[in-house]
Amino acid sequence: MRELGAQKIAHPGGTLLAHLGRVQELLASWGARPALQRAGLCHAFYGTDGFPTALLPLERRADLAEVIGEEAEGIVYLYGACDRAASYPTLAADLAAFRDRFTGRVHSPALGWRRDLAELSAANELDLALNDPEFRRACGPGLLALFGRLRGLLSEPAWRECQAVLGG
Repeated sequence: MRELGAQKIAHPGGTLLAHLGRVQELLASWGARPALQRAGLCHAFYGTDGFPTALLPLERRADLAEVIGEEAEGIVYLYGACDRAASYPTLAADLAAFRDRFTGRVHSPALGWRRDLAELSAANELDLALNDPEFRRACGPGLLALFGRLRGLLSEPAWRECQAVLGG
């Protein structure tokens, strides 16, 4: 990540490198499996709907998969590809309509992938809320409502943290 300049990219709470590390640590504190933790550490490698700066182009997906594993890279891709406005409203539904912002394709990821996406989304947004009081004030109520709708996809520790950080 240092070779790709993550420590030089500004991000709420410091640098992108610091944010990525905190997201991984938050997922670990919730008992997330290693692949999801590795995805948390690399979740912004392709940029995201909310943070367009990419550390790697999509053409280098195989390079990231070689380092973190195919499962973790798949989660990173799913997270980066998520068109949030189009995908979040139905993410908890059995027939979720996930829109890939890179390809425009709409599909319904399996339940496990949707759980990973919800858990990673919660960890990302909670890190922002914990490190940027203005973000928490402005976005906290909407995020709490979002994660309430995604409650069935979240682990119990993630949901408790959502309530503790965003509910107060």
